[in-house]
Amino acid sequence: MTTPPPLVNEDEKLHKGLGARQLQMIAIGSAIGTGLFLGAGGRLHDAGPSLAIVYAVCGFFGYLILRALGELVVYRPSSGSFVSYIREFYGERSAYTAGWLYWLNWAMTAVADATAIAIYVAWFGQYSSFIAGIPQGVTALVVVVLVLIMNLVSVKVFGEMEFWFAIIKVAALVTFLVVGICFVIFGTPTGQPTGFHLISDNGGWLPNGVLPALIVVQGVVFAYAGIELVGTTAGETKNAETVVPKAVRTVMWRIAIFYVGSVVLLSILLPHTAYSADESPFVTFFDSIGISWTGPVMQLVVITAALSSLNAGMYSTGRILHSMAVNGSAPKFAGTVNKAGVPSGGIWLTAVVGFIGVGLNFIVPAKAFEIVLNIASIGTMAAWAAIVLAHAKFVSLAKKGLSTRPAYRAPFSPFMDWAVLVFIAVVLVLMALDYPVGTYTLLSMLLLIPILIGGWYAVRGRVREIAAAREGYTGAIPMVDTANWTRRASGAGSSVRRPRKD
Repeated sequence: MTTPPPLVNEDEKLHKGLGARQLQMIAIGSAIGTGLFLGAGGRLHDAGPSLAIVYAVCGFFGYLILRALGELVVYRPSSGSFVSYIREFYGERSAYTAGWLYWLNWAMTAVADATAIAIYVAWFGQYSSFIAGIPQGVTALVVVVLVLIMNLVSVKVFGEMEFWFAIIKVAALVTFLVVGICFVIFGTPTGQPTGFHLISDNGGWLPNGVLPALIVVQGVVFAYAGIELVGTTAGETKNAETVVPKAVRTVMWRIAIFYVGSVVLLSILLPHTAYSADESPFVTFFDSIGISWTGPVMQLVVITAALSSLNAGMYSTGRILHSMAVNGSAPKFAGTVNKAGVPSGGIWLTAVVGFIGVGLNFIVPAKAFEIVLNIASIGTMAAWAAIVLAHAKFVSLAKKGLSTRPAYRAPFSPFMDWAVLVFIAVVLVLMALDYPVGTYTLLSMLLLIPILIGGWYAVRGRVREIAAAREGYTGAIPMVDTANWTRRASGAGSSVRRPRKD
């Protein structure tokens, strides 16, 4: 039996520039995005107050995913995140697939965010003829360039940007929650009725039936896309073994307060029919009580949320591609690290796709956002499935005595991993039923699969070369299969590797 090569130190050239303060806010910011600030309006109109229940259910599974990822991070922090763990437990071929699907997710999300920001900025055209005259594509291009520059400077710049983006989003939500609760208790300035009777008077929790509530599940799931960013930051976070679990533990109450609490409050401040997909539900509420200046303020907050997502996308794809490049399953230039310790090659690759996507804003500005967002949804599901599959395999090896789980563990393992996989399967079925957008999104996989297969055959030779170089072998060697070996952890962050006994 050939002893497989050890895992490379994927974070060797990266700078550990993220502290506990920044990671905590990144964890908060990654769980709050345009899916709440903008997308909740249309979903609340379609599904009614039951949207709060959907957010709670999806948030619970999101929390389980984070707990699984958190345990893996404590076991071995890596900026390669779940792709690195998939590589360790299932082999390079699986890591290649998971990594490129995740890159596709964030590359398309970057285009979607740039497009969204351009649309949000155009909203201010009603106040300025100058802004009204700026083409949507120009705004999207400027946004991509600025975020690219900020990400190339240093990881500290990324951390500070995300810190302040998160502060703005949290401050906006807390302000709404405080004002909304006061209005429910003491009444609104206009004297309009508030309270839970607005739910019962307008069709109850399911005013349009069960089906609309089920259909919005896929949109709610994608609103949580990005929560796995906490794992990606681990490779550049000081004391990740201590900081990451603290960040993960606080996700549940954030979801309960910011998502579930906000939707319930919106439902008892106005009838669900008052909201629409064309406007932030928070703007709708404040406009209803005659506070018109909140419109521009909330629009700025929505722009901040989109900037945060674009910033996170550039960051995460840069680290994922760097991890893949040093192991051979991504182009060599994707593993380039600049003098500031930033994986510039991977960031540039994502930016190039962003620039290409900006072209959609010139060609089909009305459809650009919808096109790329649906493509991105495939990568989101793949990433979450990869996380729980890696965790399930890790737990299985630990039960066989081939690995040791850290003190910080995901609860009810591995049953929670299988439950998450069932949940993801249900979401995919609901997506398929959402004709035509969801159906065509899944059908696009028929085009993506042969591309991934062809790409694997193109890179597997380099994967072999890197594997051989690690052990000093010469000549042809069999494809490395890291699923046949594991690490025995002697404690968090330390381990001894040995062949697995089958």
